[in-house]
Amino acid sequence: MLDHSNSAPSGAVLRRVFAELALTPDAADPDAVPTHAVPLPSRLATADLAWASVRAVGEAAGIRTLPDPDRVSLAYRSDTVFAVDGRRPDVWSPYSGFWRSRDGWIRTHGNYPHHARRLLDALGLPHDADPDAVRAAVGERSSAESVDAIAHARGLAVTVAPENRESDTTFRTRPLLEIDGPDLLGAALSPAVPDRRPLAGVRVLDLTRVIAGPVCTRTLALLGADVLRIDPPLLREPEWQHLDTGHGKRSAVLDARSAVFRDLLDEADVIVLGYRPASLARLGLSAEALRERYPRLLIAELSAWGAEHPDRAGFDSLVQAESGIALIESQDGTTPGALPAQALDHSTGYLLAAGITALLRRRAAATGSWHIRTSLRRIAAELLGMPRGSAPAQLPVIDIAPHTRSFAVSGHRVTTVAPAISGVEFSAPGSWGTDRPAW
Repeated sequence: MLDHSNSAPSGAVLRRVFAELALTPDAADPDAVPTHAVPLPSRLATADLAWASVRAVGEAAGIRTLPDPDRVSLAYRSDTVFAVDGRRPDVWSPYSGFWRSRDGWIRTHGNYPHHARRLLDALGLPHDADPDAVRAAVGERSSAESVDAIAHARGLAVTVAPENRESDTTFRTRPLLEIDGPDLLGAALSPAVPDRRPLAGVRVLDLTRVIAGPVCTRTLALLGADVLRIDPPLLREPEWQHLDTGHGKRSAVLDARSAVFRDLLDEADVIVLGYRPASLARLGLSAEALRERYPRLLIAELSAWGAEHPDRAGFDSLVQAESGIALIESQDGTTPGALPAQALDHSTGYLLAAGITALLRRRAAATGSWHIRTSLRRIAAELLGMPRGSAPAQLPVIDIAPHTRSFAVSGHRVTTVAPAISGVEFSAPGSWGTDRPAW
């Protein structure tokens, strides 16, 4: 039984998404809350954001069954459940984390080997340096000195900063999902067909990496789309990361400047872009160029920092640190903390999937193409504007058995979290980069 006695923060987010997507679901109650809160305890309203984000996909797809709050929590923390042959991988590099500087803290990201090497080069350390050496090197410098040096070496680091309420207020004047294209109210929403996945027959080119984009395209595959992920030849994805978000997709390695890639675009319905906007523009894959060449293509775009920073790379942990979230979630008021999950990534992925799904259900009644985009920083601003609580409770223990699924992949048993969206099931993920680049 659901409790509707109080308007939940999730309801405000969901109403905003409904308005932006011109969804008027007759039977949906935006303020419907689960029998217990989504187990993602934090000072910020992480649980409410997660609940609203997953519900948005269900509503866009015509799925009215409310999600299981425990399943939502585990989906957001999928790396704590993922296993290959019963073994869980190390998901964080020793070079990713918070480091005390001479005048504060910085946050680094070194999960990809090339980012780790650039970080160490910037600090004047050998490539086999241990974390103590990194700690000492950062401690000798100001935050700005370390961050500037790492950025100059094309590594990834940010200064841990307090929230900027004025900046966040400005962010929140913009849509969560910015949509450019035909008038939504002039394009009727096709009815959902019971027992049929709404995106069956839709072809999606997936040019994304690292949680947010892959969660989005995994969701599109869950709803029936034919998703083909394309990665560049020289940038291998960690296998565990792909398997954790690769359900139902095919995966190929291909140069995006090739004729084969252009042939794929000719027959695609959707392209989802997750690389830096400036990098995409250099490949001729800016939204403007794609809309000119492929007038019926739906273009979906996500980035870490937004369109204002087209050449800036980033990850959830870095956005948390620079936006003020890390200091708000500090356990002792001094040492930076973190949300109980990569919640910016997951919420961005689900919300973008909701937008794509709603637009695809309108496509038959529309003339022209849509461009939809969002960013981790925009989602962070939304979270920072939601009601806050006091010091969070401990993360509860959840029985994961009802919430996991196992698949046979290349001779191994892969265990992942089941879908957060009710009434649908994942197809097996495949090994990274092993499929033909063809529809």
